Amino acid sequence: MNSPTVSILLPVRNAVHTLPDAVASLRAQTFPDWELLMVNDGSTDDTDACMNAMASGDPRIQVIHQPPLGLVTALNRAAEMANAPLIARMDADDLCHPQRLERQVAALHSEPGLGVVACRIAFGGDRRRNRGYAEHVDWVNRILTPEDHRLNRFVESPVAHPSVMWRREVQQTYGVYRDGPFPEDYELWLRWMHAGVAFRKLPETLLTWNDPPDRLSRTDIRYTVQAFYEVKCDYLARILPADRPLVLWGAGRVTRRRFDTLRNTRGPFAGYVDISPAKIGRKIDGTPVLSPAEIPHNALILVGVAARGARDQIESHLRATGRLPGQDYWLCA
Repeated sequence: MNSPTVSILLPVRNAVHTLPDAVASLRAQTFPDWELLMVNDGSTDDTDACMNAMASGDPRIQVIHQPPLGLVTALNRAAEMANAPLIARMDADDLCHPQRLERQVAALHSEPGLGVVACRIAFGGDRRRNRGYAEHVDWVNRILTPEDHRLNRFVESPVAHPSVMWRREVQQTYGVYRDGPFPEDYELWLRWMHAGVAFRKLPETLLTWNDPPDRLSRTDIRYTVQAFYEVKCDYLARILPADRPLVLWGAGRVTRRRFDTLRNTRGPFAGYVDISPAKIGRKIDGTPVLSPAEIPHNALILVGVAARGARDQIESHLRATGRLPGQDYWLCA
C-alpha cells in the first residue's frame, strides 16, 4: 500500500459524544488520500469502543492506545508514526469543512517556501457568553500572510491548533511538541518561526473550532495568561538586540508583571510608556515613566497593552512616527 499524502494527528480523551462527527467530517473531505492516527489517551468512557468501531470500517484509520500520559505524549506518538510527507492536526470536538485538506495540500504543493499552512476558522460557541474566545478567533482570522504571522507571533498564538498542516521535514528538522509549563502549540509555533519557518493562512474558512466548557485551555495551568507570557518572553529574549534600550509601553502593574521573565533575563527596561499625566515623570522600581514623545529615538519598544483598540491606536502612533514593526517595535499583548 502506498503511503498517504496527509497524516492527521488526533489525540482523544473521553470524546465519545463528539468524535463521530469529527471523524465524519474527515471522511467527507474532497481529498481522500489521508491516514488518521487517533491516540486514545486513557479514556474512561466509551471512546475506546467508538474508535475501534470507526477504524474497523475504514483502513485509513489507525487507533493507538496509551495510558493517560497527556496531550503532548499523544501528539508526539502520533507524529512519530506518521507515514505521510504532510501532517495535519485535528481535535475530537472540531469539524473540518469538506475542502480543508484539498486546499491546504494544494497550498503546500504550490509554495515550496511555505512550511505551515492554516486556514480561517469559524467560532463554534456562544459569542456573547465566551466573548474572549470569539474575539481571539476574529483576530486569528485577520492574520494571513507569512509576514502577518511573523510580526504578530508575540501577541497571541496566531493560528488555531487544529487548523494547521505542515511539512514532515519541518518537525524532523526543528522538533515536535515539548512538554512543560507552557501551551505546547504556542511554544511549537514560536520555535518554528524563530527558526525561519514560514506560516500562511488560507483566506477560506475551513474548520469549525468548537468551544466546549471542558476545553484544556480553560482547565489546565499550562494555558494560563502567565504561562503564555513566560514562553513569549523566552522567545522575545532570543531576538532582542543587546545594543538598543528596551522600552515597555504599559506602566500598569499587571503589564509590568507579565514581562517579569523578560526583565529577569535581559535586565531592566530603559523606561515604561504611559499616557496618564499622573504616571508620567514618576519612577517605578527605578525605571522612569515616559510619555510617547519622550521615547528615545533608538529604543526598541514592546507594546504590552492588551486592549485591542488601544493596541491598534498605539501601533498607528508608532507607524506615524516612522517606527517599523519587527524592527523598532513588537506587539506583545
